Order: sequence, then C-alpha cells, then structure tokens
Amino acid sequence: MWEIAHNPNWTLPASASASATPPAAPRPEVGVGVLVQAADGRLLLGRRRGAHGAGTWSAPGGKLEFGESVEAAARRELGEETGLAVDHLQPGPWTNDVFDDAGRHFLTAFVLARGVRGEPCNREPDKCEGWHWFDWDALPQPLFAPLASLRASGWRPPAPDAAV
Repeated sequence: MWEIAHNPNWTLPASASASATPPAAPRPEVGVGVLVQAADGRLLLGRRRGAHGAGTWSAPGGKLEFGESVEAAARRELGEETGLAVDHLQPGPWTNDVFDDAGRHFLTAFVLARGVRGEPCNREPDKCEGWHWFDWDALPQPLFAPLASLRASGWRPPAPDAAV
C-alpha cells in the first residue's frame, strides 16, 4: 500500500521519475481443471513438472485465456495436454488457492468431462510426466493445490452412471 497519497508533506525524491506509479498488485488468475471421468468412474491425473506445483498430481487444465469460455478452455487444454476430445462437459465446483511460494493466486473452475474420445497421450512432456487413471478414493499423493482443496471440501465426482 502506498502511503504517499495520505501524507500531504511527502515530496518526490529527486532520483525518482515524476511519472512514478506504484507497482501493480498481483492479481488472481483463473485456472480451468478438467475432471475427465472414465466409464468406470476413474479420473485422469498427471504428475506436474517444470512449473509451480511440480511433483504433484493434477487433472488436465491450464489458464483461461482472455475472451475464452471455461468450456472452450477445457476443450483446448484437454486436447493440448492429452490429445483427447470430449463429448460432454458440465460445469463443476471451483476452488480458491494461493501459491505463496510462487506468488500466485488462482481461482480454479473445474469442468466434468465424460464421453472422451481417444486414448490419453502425453503431448507436453516438459509439463507432465504422463497420464494415469485413479479412483477418487485412491488418489496419488501429493495432489496439486486446487485438486487437494477440492477433495478437502468434501466434493465427490458423480456416480459413473449419473446423467451429465
């Protein structure tokens, strides 16, 4: 917080530019997590590498781009990361996570994906070690913060035969 606006006796130091502005405060970012559910109910997760959360298990996903819908981001990220296409997307829960070590803050909108076409392949090996299917009650550890927050909230994926 800049206090100069509250101090009428403050003067600009000679070494400072007259156009000096306070540094921009970090802003929360919007992430999209794609909860890909197989016909038997298992979820697709990959172990992150090369970014914040490296070594943790996460659903496919990424950042929402300007002007993009959450559903469009989910389809784009799923294709970019796994090569999968999806027939049915349903808005899901969201989480709010601050990554203190990385100085980042994300609101993550999760999307439930069913009716996927193709087999998952690792299309971004610099960002993910590979994709694997897991039961919700037997998820690997450690989980990426948004997924850990989702699980801690008590949320559970719908039964495999539930309507999307």
